[in-house]
Amino acid sequence: MNRYAVIGAGPSGLAAARALQKRGIVVDGYEAAHGVGGLWDITNPRSTMYESAHLISSRTTTEFTEFPMRSRVDYPGHRVLKEYFDDFADHFGLTGLFRFDTRVTRLEPRDDGWDLTSTGPDGEHTRWYAGVVLANGTLAEPNVPTLRGEFTGELLHTSAYKSPEQLRGKRVLLIGAGNSGCDIAVDAVHHAVSVDMSVRRGYYFVPRYLFGKPSDTLNQGRPLPARLKQAVDSRVLRAFTGDPVRFGFPKPDYRIYESHPIVNTLILNHLGQGDLRIRPDVDRFDGRTVHFRDGSADEYDLVLLATGYTLDYPFVDREHLHWQGASPRLFLNVFPASFNGLYVMGMIEASGIGWQGRYEQAELLAAYLDAVETDPARATRFRDRVTGTAWPDVTGGYHYLGLDRMAYYVNKDAYRGAVRREKDALEAST
Repeated sequence: MNRYAVIGAGPSGLAAARALQKRGIVVDGYEAAHGVGGLWDITNPRSTMYESAHLISSRTTTEFTEFPMRSRVDYPGHRVLKEYFDDFADHFGLTGLFRFDTRVTRLEPRDDGWDLTSTGPDGEHTRWYAGVVLANGTLAEPNVPTLRGEFTGELLHTSAYKSPEQLRGKRVLLIGAGNSGCDIAVDAVHHAVSVDMSVRRGYYFVPRYLFGKPSDTLNQGRPLPARLKQAVDSRVLRAFTGDPVRFGFPKPDYRIYESHPIVNTLILNHLGQGDLRIRPDVDRFDGRTVHFRDGSADEYDLVLLATGYTLDYPFVDREHLHWQGASPRLFLNVFPASFNGLYVMGMIEASGIGWQGRYEQAELLAAYLDAVETDPARATRFRDRVTGTAWPDVTGGYHYLGLDRMAYYVNKDAYRGAVRREKDALEAST
């Protein structure tokens, strides 16, 4: 039987290893850190986690269905989640499949498979695999924008932020206001001398609780059409959170859910209390002075770039993943149309898709690889369908912003439905 490699032991890598293991497919795992958990292990040198980090989706919509969390907390923190992944890996016998402290440095195609070169405690080795699953995560390579001028204070990307002690006694400017940026701003108001946030566009803010329940657990039945859901939820949010424009944010130039919402309304509380200010987009740096696009300026000790991350698969040439713009172009974000033996896990972002959504990805991949081994004609029919028909629409009718960070964004219901249909078709074909 062929042997396959899985790169990464975070949620997506564990999902892939578990799904392949259930099919009896032989797996070797590679993880650069000392254990499982990926970015949720704050001691992992590549982790972008910070001390105050918690889930922004609720526990029940995030966990793996076959392995519920022991914690009953609605939005557990990173330490609870690290324990969860340890338990998950141990329970299903996945830990022993991985080579830890081992970094993959190169993938090269050979003999209808891949030579995988890695460096670890026992030195550098190259091994051949029939296929390789790339599950090294989407939130590890910082997106650092080019800004005019030079800032002579401290300039950090939020990936380097771990503790609010880094902010103590400093005048702080956050550039960007994603979920991590807003979390850090809430940390900062308790430790920094002053906190400003520079934003380019408006945002929608979703409370963690609506009607006494985690907000993402509501409307879990038949999904509403996109325009109707946007209209209904916009009205609900206005009733619960008010208009963010009132607090200094620009008016969004897009409808709700066309970009990832901010699951943090504490930021609005602190704006209402005067604990922080919203500033326009940055124009340029001049020493410790930051000039903004509206002509205003202020001095800061620390600038934190909450500017997100870029996809990065540094060990394989881009041509093999069919990159198109900011992301690879893959069938259901998993399969290159060339079916060259590379597969990607976890290259999806969606409100509420959870780790179960990633596990369903892995189940589809496992079903295909099982067919490759046991019924090549069935695998061929799947490949022919992928290359010969239009790919499913996984937007759910939403018109996502044309930003790099939205390049692999999907609607959870449309995506999971498409994955399940493809798996059913693959397994039903004879």
